[in-house]
Amino acid sequence: MLNLVRLKVLSEVVKLGSFSAAANALDYTQSAVSQAVARLEAETGATLVVRDRRGIRATPAGATLLAHADTIFAQVQSAEDDLAAVLGVRGGRLRVASFPSAGSTLIPQAVAAFRHAHPEVELSLGEGEPEDIAPRLRAGEFDLAVLFEFPGDESQFGGLAVTPLIRDPMWVTLPADHRLARKRGLHLWELRHEDWVQTSQASPCARHVVRVCLEAGFEPRVSFESDDYETVQGLVAAGVGVALIPRLALSHRHSGLIVRQLEPESPVRRIFAATVDDPGIAPSARVMLRILYDRAREYVEPAEDEKTPTHPAEVQGQT
Repeated sequence: MLNLVRLKVLSEVVKLGSFSAAANALDYTQSAVSQAVARLEAETGATLVVRDRRGIRATPAGATLLAHADTIFAQVQSAEDDLAAVLGVRGGRLRVASFPSAGSTLIPQAVAAFRHAHPEVELSLGEGEPEDIAPRLRAGEFDLAVLFEFPGDESQFGGLAVTPLIRDPMWVTLPADHRLARKRGLHLWELRHEDWVQTSQASPCARHVVRVCLEAGFEPRVSFESDDYETVQGLVAAGVGVALIPRLALSHRHSGLIVRQLEPESPVRRIFAATVDDPGIAPSARVMLRILYDRAREYVEPAEDEKTPTHPAEVQGQT
């Protein structure tokens, strides 16, 4: 019998044209993706993909298998939906929590999709920082939470079952008239003499900004703090400092900002959905997990203008 997880991996590899792109999309390692395809080839007894100048493509056997993949996935989802209805998703309640920048991007879309599919379920939302939400999730105050973590912060989420959603890069934001506004290949060290705007000192994002700046060889000179990223954007646009802001918090971008990725790479936070590590979690939470995972795919690959952010005048009308 075909393994559905490995079939999904194969589908992503062929769709995106490379093992590395599929690994990023699925939040797997490239090795795990390669092994999944190799095991699927062993199960089927056929070579499913080959590499040519344009990247990875399906062989005739792989194309035949993938021709059935969408139908298989749709049938599995239909079965899960029917089972969820039997198990009680047609009623009851679902208590969800998230941090603010997910609450203004991922969560509204997921809530709309969930309510459309399951209007009988009473859905409620809470908001806070991950270190505040996680204990309340463990205590049973929430059924599901969307959280994030930076490298080095993993220990605080022990005892939770997690579903990876996306990797959210932090990008440099500069005033539009900044001396480095049109420079490509910006390095963090070049901002060592700048004033900085960031979230409150105790917040995970602020701690990580300080951490990456120290790793770059300097301590940021923080002039202003705000836990509202729209306020942070406004302060940067007004010229009082620079900031590192997560991509999700830049969904609505201030017109006076320049946004740049860092070289060699931008800091990244890992965003995931979490439930208590218990097989008896609410059926509605399982449905919401699937919806969140599907909606998160929209944020996996940045839009072309975000891959190489440009001056606002060059992307007029884009947000």
